Amino acid sequence: MAAPGEDRAKFTTGPTMGHVVTMTLTGSVGLIAVFAVDALNLFYISLLGQAELAAAIGYAGTLMFFTVSVAIGFTIATGALVSRALGAGDREQAAKSGGAAIVYMAIAMTAIAALAWIFIPELLGMLGARGETKQLADGFLRIVFPSTPLVAVGMCTTGILRGVGDARRAMYVTLAGGVAAAILDPILIFGFDLGITGAAVSTLLSRLALLLVGLHGAAIVHRLVRMPDLAALGAAFRPFFAIGGPAVMTQIATPVGNAYVTAQIAAFGDGAVAGWAIIGRLIPVAFGVIFSLSGAVGPILGQNYGAKLYHRLFETMRDALIFTTLYVLVVWGLLALFADGIAGIFRAEGEAYDLVVFFCLFASASFLFNGALFVANAAFNNLGFPFYSTILNWGRSTLGVIPFVWLGAHWYGATGVIAGWALGAVVFGIASVFLCFRVVASIEDRDGPGHDRLPGPPPTANSPFSTGKAATLG
Repeated sequence: MAAPGEDRAKFTTGPTMGHVVTMTLTGSVGLIAVFAVDALNLFYISLLGQAELAAAIGYAGTLMFFTVSVAIGFTIATGALVSRALGAGDREQAAKSGGAAIVYMAIAMTAIAALAWIFIPELLGMLGARGETKQLADGFLRIVFPSTPLVAVGMCTTGILRGVGDARRAMYVTLAGGVAAAILDPILIFGFDLGITGAAVSTLLSRLALLLVGLHGAAIVHRLVRMPDLAALGAAFRPFFAIGGPAVMTQIATPVGNAYVTAQIAAFGDGAVAGWAIIGRLIPVAFGVIFSLSGAVGPILGQNYGAKLYHRLFETMRDALIFTTLYVLVVWGLLALFADGIAGIFRAEGEAYDLVVFFCLFASASFLFNGALFVANAAFNNLGFPFYSTILNWGRSTLGVIPFVWLGAHWYGATGVIAGWALGAVVFGIASVFLCFRVVASIEDRDGPGHDRLPGPPPTANSPFSTGKAATLG
């Protein structure tokens, strides 16, 4: 078990680039493992030889992405609260934050999963699913949606682990889910001849494995999960949702934009939807490091903000953007080089083949700008400006998607949809970088003695969620 002294604010010393690289790479291993297994899942389904099965996974994946995105938003709030408390030297507050976050995550995601389960047919219909494809996606989601609270609480524990700087155990959490799915997928899909039902059962069981490993690391190893009483839970409500609410709104912007893309793609048939499903699995495998970078930067910023080391905030953002640029350029080159082979692995044909190759050659470059937006979001969410990330992400997913995708579909068909989706990232990626550095430059001036460093009222000395110091939530 970790002694209390081991939960120090480790990101407040040492080179910021070193912290960025270490947190990102360790975080990305588990994340990419999960996404790689997801892609492998689709590969197994493609071996069954039915385009409807791949399309069904594509529709189901769009809805699952929505629920997981909500959980990511609350995980961001968890990491921000835990890292700030540790940066301010208050481990007791960090443990209370961890416990309250898990309770709120479980309640919120159970309600969302139940609501989504009731309206599965209507949601699939809104995405354009029809006939046998819709029935297959419905059966898959009936099994998977009830496991949403499991994966959500598991993700919450990774927020706690990243908040304390234990990137290795945070990696183990997602890696456990990926390994479990990698083992179970072929057994259930082929060994028991369950097909798409086997893929759903595998997803459920892998999420259970993820949860158990996460709770062990956060609650047993670091002892940073203290279940709050009603008074403490009430006191935690405002700081948690003040960050988590805007963070959730930020996160669900992306699946909303993707749902519009899916609906537009659906007009071109199951082959096009299958191609979009392959791209949807390829993106997180190829750019999982960038997705991980956003989560990795948050605790680094949170600890240094809690310790009032303002110059390290600028250094962290600069290093994160440098890392993003170099990584995307390398991956874009590799995707372009192996575009034909990648499409062939998934047995993509016709429209599906064209879409996958086009993404690899051209559209994947848009992650230079998507990556910049991800990194800026981490700064806004952890430095007290979550509303900025909400506005930028919704701008990206509406103004940066709808007109571009509609025009692309009108002029160039399914390929034009992918092109429009990619082009919309440019303006918002550039805008996010400029706004981010303006925020970082203003932090020290606005963070005066009387400033409330979290949205909502500052804690009081006799609050059940406070230790009596004004900086306990900062």
